[in-house]
Amino acid sequence: MIRYALHCDKAHEFESWFPSSDSYEAQRKQGFVACPVCGSTRIDKALMAPQVARKDRAPVAEPATPTPPPSPVAVVSPVEQELRAKLRELREHIVKTADPVGERFAEEARKIHYGETEHRSIYGQATPEEARELAEEGIEFHALPVLPDDRN
Repeated sequence: MIRYALHCDKAHEFESWFPSSDSYEAQRKQGFVACPVCGSTRIDKALMAPQVARKDRAPVAEPATPTPPPSPVAVVSPVEQELRAKLRELREHIVKTADPVGERFAEEARKIHYGETEHRSIYGQATPEEARELAEEGIEFHALPVLPDDRN
C-alpha cells in the first residue's frame, strides 16, 4: 500500500492509501479520487518527504502512544451540513434496502442489465477497471457517497 499526500484544485489537502501508483493514476483519471472537503475530482499529488530507514544509525524506540498526523478540517455552513446529512441518509437507505453483493458487484450489475436476473437494487465493490467496463457497456451505477467523517 502507498500513502499519498494529495490536494485538489481548490488547495484542500488530504491523504489517501492506494494499492499501487498505477491504481492511484487509474482511479484519478476516472474521477474516483475526490476531495473529501469539496468533492472536486481535479486531484494532484502533493510533495511528501519519503521515510527512509538508515542503516548507519541505531534504531530509535517508538513512542508508547504515537501522535496521529493532523487531519484536514473544515468549517461547514448549515447548508453543507444539511447536504452531508442527506448524503448520509442516502447511503444508509441503500445499505438497508439493497442486496449486498460484495466483490461480485460488476457481475451482478451485468446480469440485471442484460435481464439474466430480476431487477433489484444492489451494492458492493468494483475495481476501477470493472467500473470503467460497466460504464462503457452503458450500465448505470453510482458510487456510494462517503463523507470524510465516515472513514474515522
